[in-house]
Amino acid sequence: MLSINISLTPENFKSFSHIDNPIVVVVDILRATSVISTAFHYGIKEIIPVSTLENAKTFLNKENHIVAAERNAQPLKDFDYGNSPFQYMNNNIKGKTLVLTTTNGTKAINLASNYDIITASFINVKSITEYLITSNRNIIILCSGWKGVFNLEDSIFSGLLCENILSSGKYASNCDSILASTYLYQLSKDDIFTFLSNSAHRIRLKHLNMEKDTEFCLNPSIESDIIPQLVGNKLISVY
Repeated sequence: MLSINISLTPENFKSFSHIDNPIVVVVDILRATSVISTAFHYGIKEIIPVSTLENAKTFLNKENHIVAAERNAQPLKDFDYGNSPFQYMNNNIKGKTLVLTTTNGTKAINLASNYDIITASFINVKSITEYLITSNRNIIILCSGWKGVFNLEDSIFSGLLCENILSSGKYASNCDSILASTYLYQLSKDDIFTFLSNSAHRIRLKHLNMEKDTEFCLNPSIESDIIPQLVGNKLISVY
């Protein structure tokens, strides 16, 4: 039977190196993978996730490119965009290339870049579930966390995704990370926003007046059937 596992932090990802030919699902609910889903939904052509600001700066002023940067949850001066999904809800992004660097999510993508990678959020969770079940591949869900440490929101989402996939009967797991994540999802599913009231990143975003971002990422007003897939150094849209 196929296997599914969760790496609750990027630092733990190497522990799953023994798994044969997996698809890696990168999750950064607050906010990188939610931004990625939003940008594709509103017409971005492709996304280049980069780990460093220096790399991102090399794309500044390049025709048909939008360069976005965030560190410590805040947008950075001299870059076109930050890491708020609302910035990407406009017609100006259609057909362009987004270069994105964030504190956690884009680093997680690059960490796992030797594997087949897709990115997931609440925006595209239904399509991600169907895609993975029909892939007939082992699965590793990689939670981006916060600067190397565990966070609740990525784990809750991973619990939902695992429940959906395990219910197909095609997958099995003996991973305690899945037990913990599915338990967290069951505890929080009626109102994840309230459940996360005391969580570190919700408090961080609240102090930065970004509560609307949090609400959207946890309970989005849009739904997408796009599967962002890493091909070379670019995320492209797959249906």
